[in-house]
Amino acid sequence: MTSYVENEINVKFDFDIKEILDAVMEQVLTMENCPYEAQVNLLVTDNQGIHEFNREYRQVDTPTDVLSFPMLAFEKEAGFEVAERGEADCFDPESGELLLGDIIISADKVKEQAKKYGHSEKREFAFLTAHSMLHLCGYDHMVEEEARIMEQKQEEVLEILGITRDSK
Repeated sequence: MTSYVENEINVKFDFDIKEILDAVMEQVLTMENCPYEAQVNLLVTDNQGIHEFNREYRQVDTPTDVLSFPMLAFEKEAGFEVAERGEADCFDPESGELLLGDIIISADKVKEQAKKYGHSEKREFAFLTAHSMLHLCGYDHMVEEEARIMEQKQEEVLEILGITRDSK
């Protein structure tokens, strides 16, 4: 498992960004029975930066908290067998790892939402990472049932990692 982090705004948190990404990534991939070693890229930006990505890629002219760009076109949630069909395009030729995709997180939103919801920035960051990792595994929340499943899985990941609303 490999993760790459680019902190383009050099934001400082009281936790290690890569450490949280790796822990959440490993837990999600374990829960979803991913049969491959995988690779994920994370960009940490600010509201202005994520606003530009949101406008360019989703045609939504507002900042958001997290964006996910999956590399696989899943037919069903956690249907990793789809990677076999596009083998050359889905795997890093050097490491052999499955290229899951990219995550962009707004540090401004992490701070704003942690304050708004009354929990730590670490918990908010881990929550957004879990949310995005599930998107990279083919989950969505466009209908109520899908949203409920994603919410349950996000909470389960954070509970297992001990990153709860009242933890620091």
